Amino acid sequence: MTDPLLVELSRLQFALTALYHFLFVPLTLGLSIMIAMMETVYVMTKRVIWRDMTKFWGVLFGINFALGVATGITMEFQFGMNWAYYSHYVGDVFGAPLAIEGLMAFFLEATFVGLFFFGWDKLSARGHLAVTWLVAIGTNLSALWILIANGWMQNPVGSAFNTDTMRMEVTDFAAVLFNPVAQAKFVHTVSAGYVCGAAFVLGISAWYMLKGRHVELAKRSFVIASAFGVASALSVIVLGDESGYEITDNQKMKLATMEAMWETEPAPASFTLIGIPNMADRTTSYGIHIPWVMGLIGTRSLDQQIPGIFDLVEKAEERIRNGIPAYDALEKLKADRTDAEARVTFEATNADLGYALLLKQFVADPREATEQNIKDAAWSTVPTVPAMFFTFRIMVLSGFILLGVFLVSLWYTTREVAAPRWLFRLALLAMPLPWIAAEVGWFVAEFGRQPWIIEGVLPTFLATSELGVSDLVITILGFTLVYGVLAVIEVRLMLAAIAHGPTGDHPEAAGSLTLAPAQ
Repeated sequence: MTDPLLVELSRLQFALTALYHFLFVPLTLGLSIMIAMMETVYVMTKRVIWRDMTKFWGVLFGINFALGVATGITMEFQFGMNWAYYSHYVGDVFGAPLAIEGLMAFFLEATFVGLFFFGWDKLSARGHLAVTWLVAIGTNLSALWILIANGWMQNPVGSAFNTDTMRMEVTDFAAVLFNPVAQAKFVHTVSAGYVCGAAFVLGISAWYMLKGRHVELAKRSFVIASAFGVASALSVIVLGDESGYEITDNQKMKLATMEAMWETEPAPASFTLIGIPNMADRTTSYGIHIPWVMGLIGTRSLDQQIPGIFDLVEKAEERIRNGIPAYDALEKLKADRTDAEARVTFEATNADLGYALLLKQFVADPREATEQNIKDAAWSTVPTVPAMFFTFRIMVLSGFILLGVFLVSLWYTTREVAAPRWLFRLALLAMPLPWIAAEVGWFVAEFGRQPWIIEGVLPTFLATSELGVSDLVITILGFTLVYGVLAVIEVRLMLAAIAHGPTGDHPEAAGSLTLAPAQ
């Protein structure tokens, strides 16, 4: 059996690099679109200040883009280094969208980003605008293909296990491409990136307003960030509802743990606003519930139930029992590929093979599992409920706070009144919230499907490479050190660019937004 410490260290290393990488991705997504919008205004109006805005925010985009690329490459190699069996088992499926992302999206993005920075005096205004939009499109396409790959891990459609190669293979690429989980994750993640971009521009513009520096650029940037932020935050909330609906169909245990819903409630289920889940007692104390809300979000109906954790564990037990004959048949096929009886048995039960593999955490041969082994394996399908419950609420709370900040900011940009200083301080304080929401959101998405690396197909503990614990400890320390240095470089470059400001200021009126005098 696989060393549990090896598995946990492999997961920790990937989590650290993934979460660090995602500090840069959402800002790249959001800034690319906002910069393209600013340059569009410049081409339409010919006002030089909009060109200066595009260049200024483009410098910050470039710094962030470079760090995002550097940290993303590391993640690609980790699939082969730390997750060799995963790459062998599902590489034919998972590798396809990653390859397309590299060939179509990343090369498009990387090619045109150079033209964006060095083509101002070489291209016409419309030509440079086209380049800027291609950078933005490439950035979003890159996210699309990555999320198609990740969506397949959450909902492995369009694929099947081949008993001749002993690997998962694509049977319907269109199903992989149009996987509803992947599409919901894409629009939700991209919208979250737009919120990051809007909050970043809003906060820095607010800082300039408070300092009385580059005021005309800051006013326009504040206005566009407010409007873009409202639209993006509303999109995240609406599309988050769609993600919840998809989870109900494909990842019922994830939804139940997010809600700390131990028992199946009568339809429509209530939403637990807050409570204290307890894994030991398998209860949730001091819960404050909002009737009907979870049922409406999860099922879009008033009469469909959302199963609780206890019922889902019982279902997992059934699937484990049904998967044991599939495992037995597969072992016979490994010994004799012509065994017709074993092939018939496998075809009838292979949908539950992954559940039988869960037993390998408790017994070397699933066919020798005891009743207690089966019960333990069934309960292993339950992620840590308190972690899921609280991180999900941090994400939601951060999203609604940001929506409030954007709405207040937009209100002041459309009124003939001076914006109070507290508004700009609030915009500065709100800057970290999109990253907090994005990071805990990925925690919910990835931790919430444990113990699966591929939902219902391959347990995480079977997917690792044959590495030593010392190898992982050394590489984790190395990554932490290198990424720490990169973080310092990123922050210093960003602060230097912000302190320097744009290349010029222009005394043009910027609408009604003005700063109220200090009291």
